[in-house]
Amino acid sequence: MPRKSFGPIALAVLAALLAGCSGADSDGFANTSSSGGKQVARFVQQPWSDLVVETKIATQVLDRLGYQTSAQEVSVPLAGQALSTGQADAYLGNWWPSQQSVFGKLLDDKKVEVAGTLLTGTEYAPAVPGYVTEKLGVRSLADLDKHADAFGRQILGIEPGTPGNKIISDAIAKDAYGLGDWKLVQSSTEAMLAEVTRRAAKQQPAVFLGWSPHWMVPEFKLNFLDDPKRVWPGAGEIRVLTRHGLATDDKNLYRFLSQIRVEADTASQWISSVDKEKKPAETVASDWIRANPDVLRTWLNGVTSVDGKPAADVVIGKG
Repeated sequence: MPRKSFGPIALAVLAALLAGCSGADSDGFANTSSSGGKQVARFVQQPWSDLVVETKIATQVLDRLGYQTSAQEVSVPLAGQALSTGQADAYLGNWWPSQQSVFGKLLDDKKVEVAGTLLTGTEYAPAVPGYVTEKLGVRSLADLDKHADAFGRQILGIEPGTPGNKIISDAIAKDAYGLGDWKLVQSSTEAMLAEVTRRAAKQQPAVFLGWSPHWMVPEFKLNFLDDPKRVWPGAGEIRVLTRHGLATDDKNLYRFLSQIRVEADTASQWISSVDKEKKPAETVASDWIRANPDVLRTWLNGVTSVDGKPAADVVIGKG
């Protein structure tokens, strides 16, 4: 995603999107880390199942600690804008370096800060199901165009505004790997996976934006395509971002956010629970909190409730 300058109209749209959240004033979110004497924690997110569950866990924990929480679904660029303008406090879904085009300058200018690394060892790139590699020998982006007709000259993407879609669009515009006459099909994560599932049932070729951790990897025996020209930035980790000044304004909240760690297998299970088993993210989050007190204690080390009690005692109990 290229760096963008959002004008008054975009900011008005952002304010409208953020309005209606708990703790919000007439401009959207409250302007400081407290609202009416209450400590607030304002999250932004995209409709990615693991991110939604992670944010649900964080808000459920913080609710118990006495915070007034909210979570608003916005595009990745608007998430950056919300953090940089102080309209949001935290974002748990910074895939890095794939989101560098959105957050790079904001981080350089210290308008947004990295609180911690939530998950390491990610993959994020165009991919094909294993049967495509077996049948067509497609292992690299350089292999795609020789089978253009089989793929219908289409690369399946996700939500408009995501950096991954933009990188694919730029590659097509530059005719990288001979893809100049190909088309990016933007839809949603759910719609993309439904189309891949449909094609997989018929063993039809598909190339799409894939990532790990996710159930798609074992489900489709996924092969992430090699990128000899280094068109694709990839993604090595998922980071927690906060607005500038949160570490000073609310050291307690910042400490909690900085200590969140998630294993890849856990994230994959969350995604499967929401996408495949159709469990509500709120239920997945509350079930995980009950089942993982030891992990949660590491997240809550040194954290307190808003009235000064040890957070682990409040959320988990003293047992």
